[in-house]
Amino acid sequence: MIEFLPLPFDHKPTLTAGVAPIYLALIGFVVFWFISKSEKIKDYYFKKYDTNTAWLRFIYMTKWLGFLSMGLLPLVVLSIIHPERGLTDYGLNFRTDTLLFNVLATISLSAIVIPLAVFSAKKPKNLLNYPQIRASNWNQKTFRLNLWGWAIYLFGYELLFRGILLFPLVEAFGIWLAIAVNVALYSATHIPKGIEETIGAVPLGFVLCLLTLMAGNIWIAFLVHVAMSWANSLTALKYHPEIHYDQWQKKASVIK
Repeated sequence: MIEFLPLPFDHKPTLTAGVAPIYLALIGFVVFWFISKSEKIKDYYFKKYDTNTAWLRFIYMTKWLGFLSMGLLPLVVLSIIHPERGLTDYGLNFRTDTLLFNVLATISLSAIVIPLAVFSAKKPKNLLNYPQIRASNWNQKTFRLNLWGWAIYLFGYELLFRGILLFPLVEAFGIWLAIAVNVALYSATHIPKGIEETIGAVPLGFVLCLLTLMAGNIWIAFLVHVAMSWANSLTALKYHPEIHYDQWQKKASVIK
C-alpha cells in the first residue's frame, strides 16, 4: 500500500515563522548570483589556468557556492534562530512510511521530465547556455565533475526551495499561499535562463511542492531535478557543435 502524508489544509497560520526563510533565501540567491556572474572572479580562473581547466574549475566553484549560499548557510542560520526546530522540519529526513511513495513519484515524474529535458536540450537556444562548462574538450574528469557538481548544487537548491522555503512557509501562511510564494520565487530565479524555463518552472514547482509535502521530505524534488539537469547537460554536450567529449569521440572512431 502506498502511504503519503495528508496535505495540511486545516493548519492555522502563524505568520512569524515565514519571515526569516524568505529573507535568507533572498540573501543566499543574491550572494550566489553576483559571485557566480562576477567577471573579476571569472577572469581570475582564466588568467591562472588554460581555457578548458578554467571553465571546469570556475563552474565547479559556482556549484559549491550555490550549495553553501542557498542551502547550508540558510539552514545554519535558521537552526540558530529557531533551535527548537530540527532537520526534519526542513524536509531532511528518511521516512519509512512514505518511502514507496517517494520511489514511485520520483520514477513517474522523472519519466515525464527527462524526455522533455532531452528534447529541449537540442534546441539552439538551450545550447547557448548548456553545458555550463564551456570547455571545448571534455575528458572523464570534466564529465564526472559536471554530474557531481549538479548534484551538489541542486541539493542546496532544493533544500532552499522545497525545504527552507516550503515547510516553514506552510506553517506561517497556510498551504496555498506558501506554495504561491514558493513557486513565484522559484520561477523568478529562472528569468535569466529565458522565457521557456521561467514558464516551465511554474507547473513543475507547483507539483514538486505538493509531492514534497505529501512525502514529508525533499528527496523527490532533489532526485527529479538532478535527473532532469543531467539529461539536459549531457544531451547539450552531445549536440553542441563546439564542445566535444573525448570518450564519445573514441567510441565513434571505433565504430567507424
